[in-house]
Amino acid sequence: MSSLLKVDNEIKKKVDAFRERITSEAEDLVANFFPKKLLELDQFLKDPTINIRELKEIHSEINLTVPDPILLTDIHDGLEGQQNAKKRKLEDGAGDDKVGGTKVFVMPGGMMKSNGKLVELIEKVKPEIRTVIEKCNTVKMWVQLLIPRIEDGNNFGVSIQEETVTELRTVEGEAASFLDQISRYYITRAKLVSKIAKYPHVEDYRRTVTEIDEKEYISLKIIVSELRNQYVTLHDMILKNIEKIKRPRSSNTDALY
Repeated sequence: MSSLLKVDNEIKKKVDAFRERITSEAEDLVANFFPKKLLELDQFLKDPTINIRELKEIHSEINLTVPDPILLTDIHDGLEGQQNAKKRKLEDGAGDDKVGGTKVFVMPGGMMKSNGKLVELIEKVKPEIRTVIEKCNTVKMWVQLLIPRIEDGNNFGVSIQEETVTELRTVEGEAASFLDQISRYYITRAKLVSKIAKYPHVEDYRRTVTEIDEKEYISLKIIVSELRNQYVTLHDMILKNIEKIKRPRSSNTDALY
């Protein structure tokens, strides 16, 4: 079959070396790295920083004071003013405020900092998410390289390989979504803090910031738990099916006896 396609011997040697490297690395990941990592994450889940009972401990102070109230007088008096106000409300949307809020040119206390405790925890969790993605990609490549050429029949082992690749791809996707979730948290919190700066007299905005901080803290613990569970699931699945993954098709000789 190799005569049907001419392949440079030097390139073939490099490709074979790459396959051997991926095989060696992936087998070590499944046999050693995955079980070690799941034990590390299981221990991390017992750490006091991720098991705070009173969520008030993770709140951060928002140093934006409420300014003195300013009395506003409507320059449009009478029926004409009311009609113009209704017209503007219909054009701009029924939910828009008539008062535009406070113009913010600079924060009184300097830069408005993030929640320090959550940032510290996020910086611990993010490398773990990245590790899962990278290691799953290596193992996925290994299994894909083990898939034999397409033939009629005797494909039960191949279906196990494909199921393993699907599971690895699913874990990769879920881990990537965890990174998106962290990014959305920062964006949402930044918008709320901007609202507080513009409308410092509205208490609900301040409460909402503490609510999303608490939600993110709980989510981070769930993420660590999910990462641990993914290592457990992949390690168990691959070990149970390692024979079919490495040798998906039995030879004719084996079938005779």
